[in-house]
Amino acid sequence: MTLVFDNVSFTYPGSTAGVFDVSLSIARGELVAVIGASGSGKSTLLRLLAGFVQPARGRILIEGEDLGAAAPEARRLGVVFQNYALFPHMRLWENVAYPLKVRGLASAQRRELAENMLARVGMQGRADHWPAQISGGQQQRVALARALVFEPRGLLLDEPLSALDAGLRIGMRDEIQRVQRAAGIATLLVTHDQEEALSIADRVVVMHDGRLIQIGTPHELYETPADARVAAFVGQSNLWPGRVTDVDRVETAIGPLACRTHGWAVGDAVTVLVRPERVAPADPSIALPAGTPPAGHFRGRPVADRYLGPIRRIDLAVDGGLIRLETHGRGQVDTVSIPADAVRLLPPADFSVAPTPLQGSST
Repeated sequence: MTLVFDNVSFTYPGSTAGVFDVSLSIARGELVAVIGASGSGKSTLLRLLAGFVQPARGRILIEGEDLGAAAPEARRLGVVFQNYALFPHMRLWENVAYPLKVRGLASAQRRELAENMLARVGMQGRADHWPAQISGGQQQRVALARALVFEPRGLLLDEPLSALDAGLRIGMRDEIQRVQRAAGIATLLVTHDQEEALSIADRVVVMHDGRLIQIGTPHELYETPADARVAAFVGQSNLWPGRVTDVDRVETAIGPLACRTHGWAVGDAVTVLVRPERVAPADPSIALPAGTPPAGHFRGRPVADRYLGPIRRIDLAVDGGLIRLETHGRGQVDTVSIPADAVRLLPPADFSVAPTPLQGSST
C-alpha cells in the first residue's frame, strides 16, 4: 500500500474534535473518497496525511516509510485545494512549474515538463495565459497539473470541485478520474458531495464523529450500509424503526412489510431501510382489497411532489408517517407497494436523538 493510516488519532488543542483510531490503506492507482457531515473528521484526515498537523498516536506511512512527524515538503504529495490557489502574477506554465522551481530544476526543463502536464489535463496551447484569463474549470485543471508535475507519491484532493457550477462539476470529476487513472497514483479525495464520491471512487469512507464507520465500494455502501447513519448519509432513504414479528415479516410505524429476516430473530428491534427508487407506484387500475391492505401495500396522500426532469420525488403521507419514492411516471400517485427484496434490516437506531436524516427521511 502507498498511503497508510495505522491506528491514527489526533485531537485539536483545546477541543474534543479530531479523528480517533483510524486505520486506512490506499493502494497505488486507487482513488479513495472520504465523506461525512461537517465536523466528522474528513478534512482532518487529509491534513494529517499532508503533514499540516501531526498525529498524537499511530503512524502515517507513505510507501512504507513512517512520515507522521515529517514536514509537508518531505512527503512528496500533490495537493489540490478547493480554491485552486493559483498565483495570479504567474502565467499558467509558471504556476504548474512552481514545484519544480522549488526543487531546483532549470527553467527550460521546468517549462517543458509544465507544458507536457498542461497537455495531459487538456490545457495545451495555453501555457502563456494568466489565471484571470481562464474559467474556474480550467483553473482547476491547472491546479491538478501542478499537483502532478513533480511525480508525487500520492495525490490529495480537498473538495476540488466545490467552487464549480453543477454542470461543470460532472465533466471535471470525470476528468479528475481520467488523469488519476493515467497517472496510476494513490489518491485521497475529501468531498461533501456524495454523488461525486460514488461516481469516481474505487472505495468510499464514511466518517462520523471522528471515526471511520464504514468503508467499501460505492455499490457496497449504497446497497449494504452498516447502519442507519450510513444509510441516511449515502443516497436518499426511507428509515423507520421496526420490529421483527414473524419469519420474513417486520412491523413498522407505517404498517407491516414483507422482507428477508435472515439473521434476525422474532422480537428483534431493527431499523428498516427502503430506498425511494424501490418504492413502486401501484397500477391504478388494480384495486386493493377493502379494509387493511396486504403487507407492503399502502394508500396515502401526496404532500410533496418535486419535479426533477427525469424523475419525480414524492412524499406520500400514510397512516403512521411518510413514504418517499422516486418515479419516472407522470401520473397521480396515491397507492404504492414495497416489495420484500427492497427492504433491508439494519441495527436499531435511537430515533429520539438521531439526526434529521433518520426521521424516515433522506439527505
